[in-house]
Amino acid sequence: MNEPIALIDVKAHQAHIGDRINANIATVVEHGKWIMGPEVLAFEEAMVEFIGVEGVHALGCSNGTDALILALQTLGLPPRSAVICPAFTFVATAEAVAAIGGVPIFADVGSDGFNLSPESVRHALKVAEAAEIPVSGICAVDLFGVPADYDEIHKIAEDSGIWVLADAAQAFGGEYKGTRVGGVATMTTTSFFPAKPLGCYGDGGAVFTKSSDHAEMIRSLRVHGKGSNKYDNVRIGQNARLDTLQAAILLPKLEIFATELDQRDTVAARYVEGLQGAVQVPQVPSNSRSAWAQFTIVSEHRAAIQAALNEQNIGNAAYYPKPLHQQTGYSHYHHSEIEMSRTDWLATRVLSLPMHPYLTNQQIDRVINVVRGAVESAT
Repeated sequence: MNEPIALIDVKAHQAHIGDRINANIATVVEHGKWIMGPEVLAFEEAMVEFIGVEGVHALGCSNGTDALILALQTLGLPPRSAVICPAFTFVATAEAVAAIGGVPIFADVGSDGFNLSPESVRHALKVAEAAEIPVSGICAVDLFGVPADYDEIHKIAEDSGIWVLADAAQAFGGEYKGTRVGGVATMTTTSFFPAKPLGCYGDGGAVFTKSSDHAEMIRSLRVHGKGSNKYDNVRIGQNARLDTLQAAILLPKLEIFATELDQRDTVAARYVEGLQGAVQVPQVPSNSRSAWAQFTIVSEHRAAIQAALNEQNIGNAAYYPKPLHQQTGYSHYHHSEIEMSRTDWLATRVLSLPMHPYLTNQQIDRVINVVRGAVESAT
């Protein structure tokens, strides 16, 4: 039996910082400030320092979906107003819009990658106008860790008088034109789900904004809409705080995060070198850096590759086999005038391979050999 290779090893870091994490957990147990304890503020300050952009605020919250909801509530999403978002993404992007009474309008992704197509966004805006649906904003997704084309998306938004929200659930640590994710868009959200590049030991998330007023609004919204104190609620909010324990776990993980990002780059480069010519490998624009949440290949031989990987106990997953515009709960939001050819094509061909900072060269080469062998056998 071949030694298993995990798709994402969520425990490998413990060999490097396990003692520090355990010490932080013990500290929280000792002081007993389980909700909004001092570690939460310390982690928020550490995130601001990591992003390194003047004026950015970091607000921890309960998870990546709540982060999106907090951001949408803050930016402003009137009932039955629309948000343009990609159909090729995890459901939370559209779920957050619909959950607070908004209307997700799906757009296609670009032919050069997995992110929102500016051309499709423009078309979606025209379709919405023709249908007399008011549009409040655009939610771009930095899929698999690669930042979207924010120059183009911001230009479209400015021309249309709408806002931009960056869903960077998979991209914290990535960069766009030398600026780290969190400091690129007006408002950005991320997730610390365990499988994310910076993951906690449960659920967690954050919202980043360059606006002090927006930061204050989020601080209120995440604690039931509190005003001067929690018994003076000045708006309808939610219970969306980041647990003290999760912040305590994330602090030492953030300390080694830059090193882990470098290691992810190294893993990805070896994959690209070994797989090029056999499958389509992910392309990162020259002006960007990926956080490499996933290493996602594209191949018409996906079924054969998956079967070979499974036989060799190598983790893999298809993200995403059924786009949002085809899913039962969301298909009624789809406008047939908006073509989804790239999204539909990718959904039948994408496959994510093992990706985490602690993959060895031997493990990477084993994955490469299995993938190449499967493709050769299928052709």
